[in-house]
Amino acid sequence: MKLGLIIPHSCLLPSSSCFCLRFLPPVDNNLNLSFPGQRQVKLRVIPVICSKSKLLQSNLMEPGAEMVNKRNLYSPIEPYNSGSLKVSDIHTLYWEQSGKPDGHPVVFLHGGPGGGTAPSNRRVFDPEFYRIILFDQRGAGKSTPHACLEENTTWDLVNDIEKLREHLKIPEWQVFGGSWGSTLALAYSQTHPDKVTGLVLRGIFMLRKKEIDWFYEGGAAAIYPDAWEQFRNLIPENERGGFVDAYHKRLNSDDLETQYAAARAWTKWEMMTSYLRPNNENILKAEDDKFSLAFARIENHYFVNKGFFPSDSYLLDNVDKIRHIKTTIVQGRYDVCCPMMSAWDLHKAWPEAELKIVDDAGHSANEAGIAAELVVANEKMKALMG
Repeated sequence: MKLGLIIPHSCLLPSSSCFCLRFLPPVDNNLNLSFPGQRQVKLRVIPVICSKSKLLQSNLMEPGAEMVNKRNLYSPIEPYNSGSLKVSDIHTLYWEQSGKPDGHPVVFLHGGPGGGTAPSNRRVFDPEFYRIILFDQRGAGKSTPHACLEENTTWDLVNDIEKLREHLKIPEWQVFGGSWGSTLALAYSQTHPDKVTGLVLRGIFMLRKKEIDWFYEGGAAAIYPDAWEQFRNLIPENERGGFVDAYHKRLNSDDLETQYAAARAWTKWEMMTSYLRPNNENILKAEDDKFSLAFARIENHYFVNKGFFPSDSYLLDNVDKIRHIKTTIVQGRYDVCCPMMSAWDLHKAWPEAELKIVDDAGHSANEAGIAAELVVANEKMKALMG
């Protein structure tokens, strides 16, 4: 029987030192191990302090293991520059860059649509390797005009991504998108496959009718009846045959207070269901009228218009255009907002893409298991890019 060093999972995290257990020949009966057909073996366990560098140099770690086992978020960073880009007569986008100015470029596509970016979005990327580009899509975040639906379609956003790439003089880049960001990442990469070096996708959403019906027409109510009741009760009984349409009417009312009330209810429903365990800080976002109005109005606008796609299965039907692009899909098994059926459908159509299922997570990128796998996915991309 071979005895060696047992390394706790925490030792795989970047740190100067970690706590390990070493099995040594028996002196006392600290630990007794027995195996079928073998005599009982007595071992003693002695804690030792192992430096990270010694662990990496040991033959217990395969080449590249440090890259694979980097799982925690990077430290917060600030942009090294930012600006605005006028993309139409109406719309101007906010953009920013952080990380390494001459690093490998990666563009972050936020969710919603209408969600906007946040400083935490920078933290899944190694700032010493990546040139990290974040921008707020039309009507969202710091982009103007706020919550504007005019000239706001999927294909407008695809064109905006290209305009931003050209503005920043980037030949090609990695694309990262979660939730609605995964929808937009698929649409963009299928339109411009020659500009994409790799894809990291989370919480797959392809804006198909069955996905909208699941979350907004009563399917997810089977899991969250308490949260659903609040969403449902804003709408009179005679309009409950179609909640997306009923909310569309209110989110586009001439009365601003009617818009705000509908926006708060719409946003709260999603915020209450996006974590495996309820997150109060996330739920409170619904009380921010500015955020909620953009989030709810733009989401609803896209859903009413079926994502502006020519067919329900458009993104699946065009997978062949991007089959060659190295891709990782990260999906929470208990994602209620974007249920795993969509990630599974994409995986079956595109088996070359790696699917990583996180068994203890819901939808949010801020859940520990999801965040860890997103970091791992980007670390793997780093290794491929050199």
